[in-house]
Amino acid sequence: MLDTHLKSQLEGYLARISQPVEIVASLDDSEKSRETLELLNDIESVSSLVRVEAQQDDGQIKPSFALRRPGAEPRVRFAGVPMGHEFTSLVLALLQTGGYPPKVDQAVAEQIKSLDGDYNFETFVSLTCQSCPDVVQALNAMAALNPKIRHTMIDGAVFQDEVARREVMGVPAVFLNGKPFGQGRMELAEIIQKLDSGAAKRETEKLNARAPYDVLVVGGGPAGAAA
Repeated sequence: MLDTHLKSQLEGYLARISQPVEIVASLDDSEKSRETLELLNDIESVSSLVRVEAQQDDGQIKPSFALRRPGAEPRVRFAGVPMGHEFTSLVLALLQTGGYPPKVDQAVAEQIKSLDGDYNFETFVSLTCQSCPDVVQALNAMAALNPKIRHTMIDGAVFQDEVARREVMGVPAVFLNGKPFGQGRMELAEIIQKLDSGAAKRETEKLNARAPYDVLVVGGGPAGAAA
């Protein structure tokens, strides 16, 4: 699945992980499952800290695989074979599961950790979509920081029946707990703001804490100068 150059690059990245990573694959007898297992075996071959476990009768979407630390529940799952633009998403998810922290501002990280509730995200993607990895990686990072957040990337080309059932009209399409959440490119801050009902209140409090103004002028030009 991976050529020599790509395996060499992957080996360099996975040298950064400090904790064991288990990849639990949910497979059937399809060609896509064979490709999935081939990819996972290539990943396992370049790191002594990565172990692959293949299952069939586990009730999960197939083919897919989940990443977890030993003894922990998985938070990130990939349904399909995440190559193309999504290969970077896979590498980052492996690093984060293996103890390499997401590159997120500390204040943002604390905001993610403080989110209360159970969040089960699903993102439908195309492997040629340039906007999809931004959304996938943002949600994977959130799952790495908060154990109440889970995320599944779904390759729409592989699961076309599911695309039709969910009435997905374009990608990336994000569902939260089975209901539409957003479509198109979304930044991490935008996702958090939609989840964190207290974010707007805190921003207002920050503004109110600043030095008051007698006059607030919006705009420029002669009218603004005169005011």
